[in-house]
Amino acid sequence: MKKILLTISIVIVISIIAIISYYKFSLTSVNNNADEVYFEISYGMSINDVLTSLEEKNLIKNSFISKTYVKLHKINNFQAGVYLLSSNMSTEDIINKFITGDSIKDEISVTFIEGKRLLDYVDVITNNFPYSKEEVLEVINSSEYLTELIDEYWFLTDDILNKDIYYPLEGYLFPDTYRFNKNASIKEIIEVLICGLEQKLEPYKNDILNGNLNIHELITLASIVELEGASSSDRSGVAGVFYNRLEDNWTLGSDVTTYYAVQKDFSVELTMDEYNLCNPYNTRSNCFTGLPVGPICGISLDSLKATIYPTDSNYYYFVADKNKNTYYAEDYNEFNKIINELKQNGLWYTY
Repeated sequence: MKKILLTISIVIVISIIAIISYYKFSLTSVNNNADEVYFEISYGMSINDVLTSLEEKNLIKNSFISKTYVKLHKINNFQAGVYLLSSNMSTEDIINKFITGDSIKDEISVTFIEGKRLLDYVDVITNNFPYSKEEVLEVINSSEYLTELIDEYWFLTDDILNKDIYYPLEGYLFPDTYRFNKNASIKEIIEVLICGLEQKLEPYKNDILNGNLNIHELITLASIVELEGASSSDRSGVAGVFYNRLEDNWTLGSDVTTYYAVQKDFSVELTMDEYNLCNPYNTRSNCFTGLPVGPICGISLDSLKATIYPTDSNYYYFVADKNKNTYYAEDYNEFNKIINELKQNGLWYTY
């Protein structure tokens, strides 16, 4: 009996030692990589969500053990902010940073989404910085400032000064997640996004300058492709259709340009009067052929590349179903047949 009790005691002790060892091991650094990465704790983010995210980003070994550590030490709050972390930091070191608020206090992370209009980007700026919509638009629409930008960036041309353009920098602010000093000026914010586009355009500069469209036309078409391409894989095909229409002097017939022309949200139906409106942006009307006067949204790299390298085809029509599959047609009869089949099969897409 004594031997059994002794054996059980030894097993228990070994188990406790193993658990403690595993617990301590799980709180050590993931590896010796000292490369620093940004990690953001948003306001209202729970401790559990923070620890789960740390594990997903390979900054801690075990979120469950880390949550246990937090409970044992009666930690009930992490301070919001942006932190510089690395995977050679122990869980304890990381948590101590969060407790003391050892963050990058002068920087914030701001995300701009592709396919959104310039006014949406203005809202993002006003929501993250101490500027009003009127203040931001005053800078963006300043002819003096625009001239300075045209002189500085090769891809900004006098085309953006066309009096018919609603917002001169529409399409030229590249959507991405950026880091800013929280006291950044409006011009500094705008030029970070313009530099974002410059970085994306640079590898394709020679092909762009030797292409059939000038840079303003290319950005304009890319913005249409951004909204008309149902998915990234279809965008070069969609661009190819538009190139065919341009080459044969057809109207582009793009609904998204009409929405922009009348400044309506896609959730609202367009009227026949709006479709037929003679407006420099509206490619659904018969008032002009070719491209609209300027871009209609922020473009992604996928749409940019698709417009630089379109798919060569004989298609003049395309339509996407509600599952984001794109169908192409060479003539109007074939196009109508596809539409009828989509409607019959419950696949018709509406805005």
